Amino acid sequence: MFSTTQKSSHRFKLQNAPLHQQAACHTRSRSGVVMEKKTVVLYPGLSVSHFLPMMHLAGALVEHGYVVYVALIDPSVKKDIAFGPVVRRAAASMPSVRFHTLPAVEDLPKLTHDAQFLRRYLDLVRRHNGRLHDFLRSFPTRVHAVVIDSLSKEALCVVKSLGIPGYTLFTGGAAILAAFAQLPAVLQEARESSRELGDAPLDLFGLPPMPTSHLLGEMLEEPESDTYKAVMAALGRILEADGTLVNTFDSLEARAVAALRDPRCVPGRVLPPVYCVGPFVGSVGDDETGGVPRHECLAWLDGQPDCSVVFLCFGSIGTGNHSAEQLREIAIGLEDSGHRFLWVVRAPASNDDPRADPDLDALLPDGFLHRTHGRGLVVKLWAPQVDVLRHRATGAFVTHCGWNSVLEGITAGVPMLCWPLYAEQKMNKVLMVGDMSVGVEMVGWQQGLVKAGEVEAKVRLVMELEEGSELRARVRVHHEGAAAAWNDGGSSRLAFAQFLSDIDNQQDVACCSGAAASDA
Repeated sequence: MFSTTQKSSHRFKLQNAPLHQQAACHTRSRSGVVMEKKTVVLYPGLSVSHFLPMMHLAGALVEHGYVVYVALIDPSVKKDIAFGPVVRRAAASMPSVRFHTLPAVEDLPKLTHDAQFLRRYLDLVRRHNGRLHDFLRSFPTRVHAVVIDSLSKEALCVVKSLGIPGYTLFTGGAAILAAFAQLPAVLQEARESSRELGDAPLDLFGLPPMPTSHLLGEMLEEPESDTYKAVMAALGRILEADGTLVNTFDSLEARAVAALRDPRCVPGRVLPPVYCVGPFVGSVGDDETGGVPRHECLAWLDGQPDCSVVFLCFGSIGTGNHSAEQLREIAIGLEDSGHRFLWVVRAPASNDDPRADPDLDALLPDGFLHRTHGRGLVVKLWAPQVDVLRHRATGAFVTHCGWNSVLEGITAGVPMLCWPLYAEQKMNKVLMVGDMSVGVEMVGWQQGLVKAGEVEAKVRLVMELEEGSELRARVRVHHEGAAAAWNDGGSSRLAFAQFLSDIDNQQDVACCSGAAASDA
């Protein structure tokens, strides 16, 4: 639905009024019979990349006549430079969706981005299970389904205990879902046979070979750690949902989609239905609605030639992961390339406050800003990524390979230079330079430092050479496939219709089971 995300007419508003005080969710049929409208509760994750796809799902549900509630853990528990403003913008732009912040929970773990982040995040979600349970129990009418973020599977047991159909929204791609579904069994088999995985390519059904380190990184080296056990338990719950919506589209990941629908994917187990309903990309609301002036970098882009600017942005977290040495190497490479650039810079990760303004004069080479003035623009902290990518002047995208960024680059038709930093981004990189053929790899990341010479060479490759033109053409094919996916008869539109049908069927089964229990 990327073609409609910028001017959505569906809005939600921050309100915690008791449910019995809110408007009754009914509609009247042509025959005059009052009918109950179907209610779906969404439970998004605490990051921009997980929150926005869920909001696009909310808009799609509203368009199909559903009453949508969003249950959200208080955004302030996560110190994220971008997350709070994104939630507020969504609140201003979608008042027809009812937003409910769950009551606070005391003594929550701090979500610092270190090796323990995922374990703490899963624990934070688990501690809100009681709050979610109370919220779902408070509805005066039945809830037809709950859709849970893929990192909040701890909450699935709450939904199931109430007899409500429970689905997950997987905000990564189909290939990553297929890998995660197989991983627990593969790792268990390796442990039982005392087989050392090392970093050899791991063969997973329906996927290209991937180094073991690309899957869960250093976590795999500590199978007795609390983090490893928590993650394995979360991955195991993939099979417990009534279905999984995936933010992708069939033609982009044809091999992985086919694998997810093949009984050989997880031997001896049946994967729940998979609905590829993407791409859900772009911001929710627009600048005018959110009261945000147009970013200065867009005015600068207005003055640049078509497809002439290299855009460098590494996500709301990832940008801060570069050391001062790495920032200098990037700067030298950009300057030596001779190409125009727009670069989002944050202070190195060692800085105590990720929201602190970076000291560009101290971080970048002497005279860099002066020498590149006019053909380059360095932006501190944040830029409107979707707007930049869709601007006619943008010709290439240096990205950390987060899935949202991958989809945003594809739907904008922009070729990518792949520089993964953490988590599933390394797996995405394998797919981007392989099956999808939408990017080239900055190989220096594997040694911990991408040198200036590689930055220069890869920028020139994409912007000047025939290989770059071929890359641009392949991205364009996927761009057209993304548009077709939500057209009439498109794969994502059909998958979404099937999801709605399955919700109805699941609810009918639940009602029949409840009636049988009452009769007994």
